Amino acid sequence: MNTLVIVRVGERQWHALDDDLVVGRGEASPRPDGRLFLSIDAWRDPVFERLAEVMLAALPRPVHTVVDEADLDLTARWQQAGLTTRRREWEYVMTSGSRPAPAPRGVTLLPVGSAELRPLRRLNRALHAEIESSVGWDRMPATVLSRPLDPARHVVAAEPGGYVGLTRLMLLPRHTRIGLLAVRAGHRRRGIARAMLTEVLRTSKERGVASVSAEVDETNTAAIALVEAAGAHRHGSTLELVLR
Repeated sequence: MNTLVIVRVGERQWHALDDDLVVGRGEASPRPDGRLFLSIDAWRDPVFERLAEVMLAALPRPVHTVVDEADLDLTARWQQAGLTTRRREWEYVMTSGSRPAPAPRGVTLLPVGSAELRPLRRLNRALHAEIESSVGWDRMPATVLSRPLDPARHVVAAEPGGYVGLTRLMLLPRHTRIGLLAVRAGHRRRGIARAMLTEVLRTSKERGVASVSAEVDETNTAAIALVEAAGAHRHGSTLELVLR
């Protein structure tokens, strides 16, 4: 590895070269909430270590990464680079289909593709502000979908005065992944979240999808109780690591 050279090939991209052959890649990806997440693709420890060293020296702090907690080798590599655990997310998996959970009186569930974009945007901004002022938006799962709002990926709870809750989905051919499930602060503890989750499970079964998954912060006891009541079981965990 005496010929190993790290080259910056973009604003946030690096290549590790050994005799002009690419033997590793590193990238820093900014998230909408401002967090900068790192990824390194390298088979050999010395390549990973050199990429991490160069990247960390060049980037502003804090920097983050996400690892499968079961991947002990990758976790150890990042820890050796100086990153420490910031939070843990449990991955829960549910079987699609369930007993109906009617929406509370006065609340209408809008299935995937039924919501209007403008009020959906207003709801998204309101939820973002409420979460930011309480637990902090950076406590949301690192995999919260950041693509432009699309009604085709949302189940929405609506009242006559406006939208009050949403479930953001990644609709894969054989799987449904929940990116975010949230209800306005003044409308919680009424069964709205449970009704939206049940709708997701019902429609997933209708489109022939067997399972639904969600990532939940280990400290979010309300969300854990919600998914476990729907029959979810833990299927692994991820760690968000940080270097400040």
